[in-house]
Amino acid sequence: MTTTETPDILHRILDYSARADPYPLYAELRETPVALQEDGSYVISAYRELTGILHDPHLSSDVRHLSRPMAAAEARTTPSFINLDPPEHDRLRRLAMRHFGPPHTPGLVTGMEPDLTAIVSGLIDHFAGKQQIDIVDDFAYPFPVTVICHLLGVPREDEPQFHVWVNAVIDSLDYDPKTDPKEKLDNGMQATTDLREYLGGLLEQRHGRPGGDLLTRLANDDGPDGRMTDDEIVSTANLLLIAGHETTVNLITNGMLTLLRHPRVLQRLRDEPDLIVPLVEELLRYEPPVHIIPWRAAYSDITVADTVIPKGSQIMLMLASGSRDPDRFHDPDRFDPDRQDNQHLGFGSGIHLCFGGPLARLETQIALTELVRRLDRPRLVADPPPYRPSPILRGPIHLHIEQSQ
Repeated sequence: MTTTETPDILHRILDYSARADPYPLYAELRETPVALQEDGSYVISAYRELTGILHDPHLSSDVRHLSRPMAAAEARTTPSFINLDPPEHDRLRRLAMRHFGPPHTPGLVTGMEPDLTAIVSGLIDHFAGKQQIDIVDDFAYPFPVTVICHLLGVPREDEPQFHVWVNAVIDSLDYDPKTDPKEKLDNGMQATTDLREYLGGLLEQRHGRPGGDLLTRLANDDGPDGRMTDDEIVSTANLLLIAGHETTVNLITNGMLTLLRHPRVLQRLRDEPDLIVPLVEELLRYEPPVHIIPWRAAYSDITVADTVIPKGSQIMLMLASGSRDPDRFHDPDRFDPDRQDNQHLGFGSGIHLCFGGPLARLETQIALTELVRRLDRPRLVADPPPYRPSPILRGPIHLHIEQSQ
């Protein structure tokens, strides 16, 4: 079923007033699983239809096929593999994965657990004597950014500068020429250029030199797929730097907010630390860090739920809506860490399944376990908290809590 009656629902979802709780609007949107918009694009919001199209080879992720303003800027640079289709996507992802996980570096993520725990413990140590804590600024941001800087080989002292760049890039992702000032787009495009130039400068120092960081390994690797070009390495590093901390910040913050709203689950986690593994999976379903994949395109005509999406059409994928679909999940609006068969869309699906998912899972498991164990009767200062502007990467911009002294 297709209709043009849903644009108002989509506009309400994208409006900031819905940021604290978009889920009732997602339920309205799912009444039309494949919805034609006034501009000729399509919105897909139901689980079955989302999983089907995410595995459809006729769905293109190549931003160069799109007409949106940011795509024009990205087309002037080498896209990261998340914005490419096979075979380019597969080659670049394999080259990156050689240094990030199985089969070539199978112990990389699990071997980081002691270091991750030490970073978390150090951050929580600084909570001592503080009655009020901002989980975002004091914990959820500095933790993953420290980790991704270490992995890539980015000097930690440069973090404040690229923090500004990343914020500008993220803010421009949901640029709407009808309502947003052009300055928002310009700032994002300039930040993209500045960040790439910065990473290119770091890369120049890596060629022909030994080192264990990811930039060095990529710069000097001659595997079976050959070597990445410098532009490809910069694009990959740019992707990992942004995605490697931005989504994890949201996942940790959403997790702490959810636990504070469910005190019985919080206490159970304190008593049963092993609960953390299924709890994080349920969190990825219930309050995921990525809500929307806004820009996909149809290579050719695609049939979804008896609807033919014409070749060249823009497609928006409402992942968070799919993970709350009652046709797939029993009582989907209930947070249930004991949920079985939890095949959520929190990290997407198909060939673009989140590259950094294993690391984000481990970071969040350690972070939430230690926060719950060490905080003394934490309480929310404001509920709902203030949220970031973007409906795409959704999470609180601050999460102030109080603890007993």
